[in-house]
Amino acid sequence: MHPVDTVTGRRRRWLTLPGRTLRGRITLVATAITVVCLLGLALLAGRSLESLLLDSVDEDLATALRPAAQLVREGTMPAQRPGLTVRVLDIAGDPVDGNASKPLASDAVRRLKAGLPMTTAGEPPVRWHGTVATAPDGSQRLVVVGAGLVGFVGVVSGGGNGLLLAALVAAVVAGVVIWLAVGAALRPVGRMRRSVRRLAESERLPVPSTGDELQALARDFNVLLDRQQQAADRLRRFTGDAAHELRSPVASIRVQAEVAVTNPDPETAQEVLSDVLTEAERLSTLLDGLLALARSDAGELPPATPVELVSEARAAVDRLDEGGPLVKVNAAVGEVWAQANHAEVELVLDNLLRNAVRYARAQIVVSVMAARSVARVVVDDDGPGVADEHRERVFDRFYRVADDRARDSGGSGLGLALVAELVRRRGGRVAVSESPEGGARFQVVWRAVEAE
Repeated sequence: MHPVDTVTGRRRRWLTLPGRTLRGRITLVATAITVVCLLGLALLAGRSLESLLLDSVDEDLATALRPAAQLVREGTMPAQRPGLTVRVLDIAGDPVDGNASKPLASDAVRRLKAGLPMTTAGEPPVRWHGTVATAPDGSQRLVVVGAGLVGFVGVVSGGGNGLLLAALVAAVVAGVVIWLAVGAALRPVGRMRRSVRRLAESERLPVPSTGDELQALARDFNVLLDRQQQAADRLRRFTGDAAHELRSPVASIRVQAEVAVTNPDPETAQEVLSDVLTEAERLSTLLDGLLALARSDAGELPPATPVELVSEARAAVDRLDEGGPLVKVNAAVGEVWAQANHAEVELVLDNLLRNAVRYARAQIVVSVMAARSVARVVVDDDGPGVADEHRERVFDRFYRVADDRARDSGGSGLGLALVAELVRRRGGRVAVSESPEGGARFQVVWRAVEAE
């Protein structure tokens, strides 16, 4: 791992430790940013203070230098001024004003001849300005004016330290204010959390009329509670229905077994075994449906592949038991491809055809059609059909339309629910209406794909 990534990861873990509250983390981060900003401003202000003081001295020196240079051009030596040092040097930096001391080094002389101000070290430091003037005899003279920076270092140092101290104090005050402000801002969240703990199963959070994030949070939390309540209701209903449905075949198998044990008659053994086999097949079908629905609820979605619906419809018809109503397959074209899954298409077609066989009187028609973007399978029967008031719920789990759809007819109430679930999770849709023969029409629509 890169060293920078390691440091970033440690910083994130430190800021998200379980023992650190949100209030503390916000205050810590905001205070740290405030400290950095205030210290930067203090350092910048300290440097600005030094620049301001030097600018003031430079202005005074420039004002004094102009008349001194003018006097040299006129052939007169300038007089000293209170608080200032006025010197006249030759181009090499040697004094020509009668004072034997040489005030400046060669480097300083070169800078002053170039018109650049400079500061020489000493106690106190001296700030110099200079300019080149031509004497009446034609010689070049360097006129310099200097001023001692008495107390300059102390003022700059003291001002900078004062600004740093003020920045630290302001940061502490800002930290306290941030702590209090964050606490006030999070107080409604604390009240909301306590309200959540006291909520009964059917109660919801009161939504504040503040128009801010807390209002949105309360609304979203209530939506989450509604979804959780609906899921819990569905689970309770599904569990109860599943237990009720499983009880019937299990009880029947138990009764048959008790009869066989109590009356070990070889003549009735075959009949008992046949009944047990029928109930076991019914139980196995019910468990397969429950398992498929549970996998769908868990989000297990096999990869989608192109499936040819015409051949699948004919194969589903071939799997039906003989002796039932007449089943025909109509296809407008030779092949119709859908984006689905082979096993899912088999389950959908088998359940639709078994449902149609259960209630059809004489004929079932399976139509396979294709449009630009969808592939459609329509199953029509000539049975009693599905009334309008039941069409919205016919795809619910364990829902039966009427007494003629009872358990002894072979239906468990899971077949159509499984059809709807398998189709919808592939982005398709299912619907029930009336067929041209007066029975039920079940229509399944998948997304169409190009032929492989």
